[in-house]
Amino acid sequence: MPEKVDSTHTILERQLIVYRRRQSGAWQCRYKVGGQWQRATTKELDLKKAIAKAKRLLIEAEIRLEKNLPVVTRRFRDLAKLAVERMQQELNSGKGRVSFKDYIRVIDDYLIPILGNMAVTSIDAAALDDLDVKRITKMGKQPSKSTLLTHNAALNRVLDEAQMRGFLTEAHRPKIEAKGRDSDRRPAFTIPEVQAMIAAFPAWIDDARSADSKEGRQLLRDYCMVLLDTGARPGIELLELTWSKVIEHKVAPVIVPNGTFDGELQEPNTTHDLQRAVTITVNGKTGRRDIVGMGRTVEILKGIGKRNFPEVRQDVLQPLRNLAKPANTAKVFRRKDSSDPSSSFQKMFERFLSDHNLLVDPRTGQKRVFYSLRHTYATLALTHDKVPIHTLAKQMGTSVLMIEKHYSHLKVVQAINQLRGNESRQLIDSGFKVDELYRSRRTKHKKIEN
Repeated sequence: MPEKVDSTHTILERQLIVYRRRQSGAWQCRYKVGGQWQRATTKELDLKKAIAKAKRLLIEAEIRLEKNLPVVTRRFRDLAKLAVERMQQELNSGKGRVSFKDYIRVIDDYLIPILGNMAVTSIDAAALDDLDVKRITKMGKQPSKSTLLTHNAALNRVLDEAQMRGFLTEAHRPKIEAKGRDSDRRPAFTIPEVQAMIAAFPAWIDDARSADSKEGRQLLRDYCMVLLDTGARPGIELLELTWSKVIEHKVAPVIVPNGTFDGELQEPNTTHDLQRAVTITVNGKTGRRDIVGMGRTVEILKGIGKRNFPEVRQDVLQPLRNLAKPANTAKVFRRKDSSDPSSSFQKMFERFLSDHNLLVDPRTGQKRVFYSLRHTYATLALTHDKVPIHTLAKQMGTSVLMIEKHYSHLKVVQAINQLRGNESRQLIDSGFKVDELYRSRRTKHKKIEN
C-alpha cells in the first residue's frame, strides 16, 4: 500500500478519502459503495468545502444504490442501462418504436461489452475507431451501412441520456458516421421461379412426416404467400398481426379472360373475378400503416381461419367477416394451439428452397431469404403492374428515395409492359383530327378548291 502523503485525508476509514493530485488545485475523493471504490472530483479548492462535498457525494451514491440506480452515472455502462430502461418502458406502454428492440440488442451485445467501462466524456474519435475494429472482430465481417446506422442510433440513445442528465454537452458530443460497406441487394425471384415455388408447396406439405410438421409447413406457405402478395416486411409486421387488424372489402366482380380459348368459336374463355381484397394494419420498422392484400391474401386468411377457428362460419361473399372482428385479438400466423412457429420458419424456408433448387440466385450467387419475397413484390409491381412509385412506397412502408435506390438496377426492357402505355395509346388512336387551334397557319393562305 502506498505511503499516505499530506495531500491525502481519510474522512471515513475504508469508505471515504479526500486527496489532491499534483499540479491540481481541486480536491478529489474516493468513496466505497456496494463494495466498489468510485472516484469523483469535488470541484472545491478549500479542504473543508471539499470534505463536505465528498460526504454529500457518498450519501447520494448510497441512496442511488438503495433505489437500484447506477452509482456512477458518467460511466457508459450505467448510462446505457438507463437508456435501455427508458426504451423498454416506452415499448411496454405501446409508445415506443419497434426499432427500440434492435437498439437494445445492439447496446447489450456490442456497445456495453466494448465501451462499457469508459466514462461517457472519454468517448472520442479514437474510442469510436476502436469500437469499429472490435465490432468487426465480434461480427466476423465488415458491417453494412444499414447495420451501422442502427448501431449509431443505439449509441445516440445513450449519448442522449448522458446529455439529458448533464454529463455531456453538445460541444463535447462525439460525431458519429456510418462508413460501412453498401448493403447487398437481396435477390428477387423471377416469375418462372415464383410459379415453381407456388406449385411445389402442396407436395412438400403432404410429404411432412407428422401432423405437427405438416401444420408448420402449411403456415410457412401461408406466410410466404402473403409476403409475396403484399410486400410486407418479414418478421414483426405479419407475425404480430391480429385478426382485429384485418378489414375485408366488399367484392367487385369483373369478367376476365382465363387464358384458354373456346374450340369452336375460337374466342377466349372468361371467368368471374370477385376481386377480393383486405386492408391489414401492420406495425413495423417505420411504425403503423395500412397495407392492401388481394385475392391470394384473402384465400390464405380463409384457410388459416378454417384450421384455427373451425367453429366460425365463413360467408360466401365475405368469408372473413366473422373472423376479422375488433374483439378477436388472436394472432393470425399461429398454430391451432396458438403457439408461435416463427422461430423455425427461416430454416424451414431455406430447406424448402434448397430442395427445389431455388435457394441460390443463379445471377448473383446469393442465398435467398424472406426479404427476397418482398423484393420480388416490388420488382413485379414496378415492371409489370404499373404501380406508381409513390403508391408502392406507401404500401411497403418506405420512401420513394429508397425505392429508387434499391430498384434502379431494373432495365428498361424489363419494364416493357409498363412502357407499352396501352391506355394512353388507345386514347391517342381513338381518333385523329386537327383542332382549329392547332391547324397549320399555311393552310389559311391557301385557296380551297372545290
